[in-house]
Amino acid sequence: MLELFQIKKRLSPRTVNFNMSKIRGKDIITLGYPKGAAVQKVLHLLSNELKGIERADALAQLKIVLDAPASFLEHHLYAGIAAELVELPNIPFHALRSKAIPYEVFGSKGIEQGALDQMQTAMQLPIAEAGALMPDAHYGYGLPIGGVLAAKNAVIPYGVGVDIGCRMCLSVFDLPIDTFERRKKSLKNILGKQSKFGREFHQKTTEHSIFDRFEFQEITIAKQFRTTAIKQLGSSGGGNHFVEFGIVDLTDANNEFGLDTGSYFALLSHSGSRGLGANIANYYTQKAREQCKLPKVAEHLAWLNLDEELGAEYWLAMNLAGDYASACHHDIHARIQDALGAEQLMRVENHHNFAWKEIVNGEEMVVHRKGATPAGKGDLGIIPGSMIAPGFIVRGKGSKRSLNSASHGAGRKLSRRKALKSFNYNMLRAKLKEANVTLLGAGLDEAPMAYKNIHEVIAAQKNLIEVLGTFTPKVVRMAK
Repeated sequence: MLELFQIKKRLSPRTVNFNMSKIRGKDIITLGYPKGAAVQKVLHLLSNELKGIERADALAQLKIVLDAPASFLEHHLYAGIAAELVELPNIPFHALRSKAIPYEVFGSKGIEQGALDQMQTAMQLPIAEAGALMPDAHYGYGLPIGGVLAAKNAVIPYGVGVDIGCRMCLSVFDLPIDTFERRKKSLKNILGKQSKFGREFHQKTTEHSIFDRFEFQEITIAKQFRTTAIKQLGSSGGGNHFVEFGIVDLTDANNEFGLDTGSYFALLSHSGSRGLGANIANYYTQKAREQCKLPKVAEHLAWLNLDEELGAEYWLAMNLAGDYASACHHDIHARIQDALGAEQLMRVENHHNFAWKEIVNGEEMVVHRKGATPAGKGDLGIIPGSMIAPGFIVRGKGSKRSLNSASHGAGRKLSRRKALKSFNYNMLRAKLKEANVTLLGAGLDEAPMAYKNIHEVIAAQKNLIEVLGTFTPKVVRMAK
């Protein structure tokens, strides 16, 4: 191929009919150029010295410069661009597979197209080995919420999610069911005082061994947020996080808890790793994007290799955040248990924004579950509905089709913005009254009408889980 500057010499300015809209900044970035000065210099070159060159020729030559910038440092046209590129590390551009790897979809009728498109893109990643989409799936960043992805020796920070280790925790206490009628005001006061959301924190913090972990001393981003993590222990985030009293109905006589079938007083919480997890996620996502260049449609799926320093470091930080999320739940339940003056009969917990090393098709893989519950054979978990709909206590069946996964909830059918436009507080109060649920806090974006039908979601995964019982909300506390 002739170099573009040679082609240009053969063109007469009077015969040039080049439309600059043919090549835009996004086209150059898709080619693999880093955002910033290099892209600006390319655009300048295209609009001046190279404005008579055909699109295909221009892109081909720009790709040659990108692949070997050191060879063009003395070039009379490309020296400035090459200088910008050689100052950067040699970062490879990863093209997507032309065709997505097949993956299983559960409950496809209730899944929006945006989530399906995101999963399709994820399954075109060169590191993708297997995947599945849960029936509660909806649009997210990187992987869709409800997406499960197996990758070989690589972890995708946004495949785990921002709220690392976000989890459910259920405790059953030895209180009679009529406690809801006899101590209704007391239960509201306990949730109001002992559960904190958003920027609310407990005045007296709890000492916990997790803060002695070496990760808080040796991983910079964790070290920076250790003080905040201590302050936030035992609190919950905003959005769909909650702490609520309700009734557990155990229906499986062969349950693992040693309890008879019947109704029990229970506490259920949903929260994650707070600011610690969010900052870990954002920090390592940025690092991944700096060293793993992908087409724009997949840029949030940048990964870190586990056999490299950053990948190994993220893995440690991710596990720290997951353990911290668990510690937060335990602190919430301990505070409320003390206020109730009750004994705990059973506890079930699981997290759903995480990555695990598991065997898939005979090989060790990194299985990302972003908004998906582990459902390996015998795994116990809780799949919540909404503030008025029941949650389900489940036991995994170990389905290979779902990569040992199940849904993490009912899943949204309306975005937060659409929910705010669609509902009002009179509608919400009517739903709460009908379900005999007392609500403390929460916004219209969390109205139960914004969520899918949990019974349909559970039915769509009957081959993935078996139901041991249900949890029916009675007194619900969410962020203001």
